Amino acid sequence: MSNCACCALVLLVTASLLSVSPSARSQQPPAHINADRLLLHMTAMGEIGKDPVAGYARVAYTDADRQGREYAIGIMRAAGLAVSIDTAGNIYGRRPGSQPGLPSIMIGSHIDSVPQGGNYDGVVGSIGAIEVTQTLAEARKDLRHPLEVVLFQNEEGGLQGSRAISGELREEDLSNATRSGKSLRDGIAFIGGDPTRIAEARRKRGELFGYFELHVQQGGSLDAEKIDIGVVEGIVGNRRWDVSIEGFANHAGTTPMNQRRDALLAAARLIEAVNRVAASMPGQQVATVGRIEALPGAYNVIAGKVTLGIDLRDLQAARMDAMFDQIQKDAAQIAAATSTKFAFHQIVDDQPVLTDPRLRKIVADSAAELKFTSKPVPSGATQDAQSIGHIAPIAMIFVPSVAGISHAPQEFTRPQDIVNGANVLLLSVLHLDSQQ
Repeated sequence: MSNCACCALVLLVTASLLSVSPSARSQQPPAHINADRLLLHMTAMGEIGKDPVAGYARVAYTDADRQGREYAIGIMRAAGLAVSIDTAGNIYGRRPGSQPGLPSIMIGSHIDSVPQGGNYDGVVGSIGAIEVTQTLAEARKDLRHPLEVVLFQNEEGGLQGSRAISGELREEDLSNATRSGKSLRDGIAFIGGDPTRIAEARRKRGELFGYFELHVQQGGSLDAEKIDIGVVEGIVGNRRWDVSIEGFANHAGTTPMNQRRDALLAAARLIEAVNRVAASMPGQQVATVGRIEALPGAYNVIAGKVTLGIDLRDLQAARMDAMFDQIQKDAAQIAAATSTKFAFHQIVDDQPVLTDPRLRKIVADSAAELKFTSKPVPSGATQDAQSIGHIAPIAMIFVPSVAGISHAPQEFTRPQDIVNGANVLLLSVLHLDSQQ
């Protein structure tokens, strides 16, 4: 790093530390991490992959991603962890337990980002997990269970690293393209994995005693209600469909209105129906049409074909079923009214994953012990914990995102909230370790 870059880093770190009140630094709770060091590492990670336009771009399998991984490996080793990379490219840091044969406690998150994203999504949980292990090492606190820090690769591109650990990543998936321009296979090799031995990354049931993930909320409820900690109830299921609508392309000036088979008109009515169906049901379900393409795409041609994408999310699979059933019924009525044809092709079917009640209680009790306010919340975004939940008990700790902004340059979590979340993570690990 150049002298100019170092000066800039010091200024940024100083600004971050000033945001943590003096009383918070001098009157630490009984179980506490080193706030100054945590924020220093957060700021240093933020210097890697800065986008020249806005935000950060540590997109998986790019040079910036690899630089971020190298920085993380360095501070993991400084924390006394034995570092390794599995065949899927996930980074592990291991601290042995004092009692042989016990399953591991796992903590971690990811450091890759979306293009022009923020420096908090994933990074808070990753740096927070490393800080927990360094705090334990400095306190000479031995855990009964081994403690594993994991930094999952390519979370933003579809939970690829955690899906390899849970056994959901298939051989045929390795040919898929990624945002980096590399195939998934080439991307894994680029970061030090071995895609020819991808199956070896899978972990078995019983190997993990529990998994905690600290994360920013990626929603605004905690910030709006001034709640310190979100105790995550579960991670929503996510179902997506590509929908094609066939009409008939014809001249926009000479085709009477009552003789048109307008695929774009049918698509507009379907988009309205998707929104209406989700809004009309009780619950916290959401439905989105975020992608649309009309062909041939000319001012003077009635659209003959439209493709669009539907995204449904909820904590209950039955509610997603009910939404989709109603959307299909509405689509049939729209097709009849517009003389068009609809075809639905499902491309994603991620099931909801509930957090473990015992681990959830540990998080809530830890927050209360540290005098933090908390409330149960769902995770409306997919998370690596979703994959790990298929093989082990999981819990997630949310800290507020200012105004609920995420996946954007304006993403921001206050330094004190980051410190609070890391302290809850530390105490949660200690409490889980004490249980049988």
